[in-house]
Amino acid sequence: MSNHSVISTDKAPQAIGTYSQAIKAGSVVYLSGQIPLVPATMELVDGDMEAQIEQVFSNLTAVCEAAGGSLQDIVKLNIFLTDLSHFTLVNEVMARHFKQPYPARAAIGVAALPKGAGVEMDGIMDIA
Repeated sequence: MSNHSVISTDKAPQAIGTYSQAIKAGSVVYLSGQIPLVPATMELVDGDMEAQIEQVFSNLTAVCEAAGGSLQDIVKLNIFLTDLSHFTLVNEVMARHFKQPYPARAAIGVAALPKGAGVEMDGIMDIA
């Protein structure tokens, strides 16, 4: 990976496996999945589903900023939910963090996520 850079910040949860928080390749940054872990404790955020979604956006923001960008630079966002009934809530919270043009996006229902999280998001950012 000689043309790739590892992106890392202590303002987001540390990688808990064989992966990096993000990898930069040219002007493209591939963001690893973020669940609602509080970076300081590495435990799930206290609160309801809205609190979990907000924490994921906070974690993604920290990684985007460490790479020299922002959430607004995300061109593709993948959302994984253990309960698709939270889709409307994701849209409401997302509207607080993004302005048009919104990224391309997928929302996928999954059976389970690490540490019992209800939501995980990953994405691709272009900081050209």
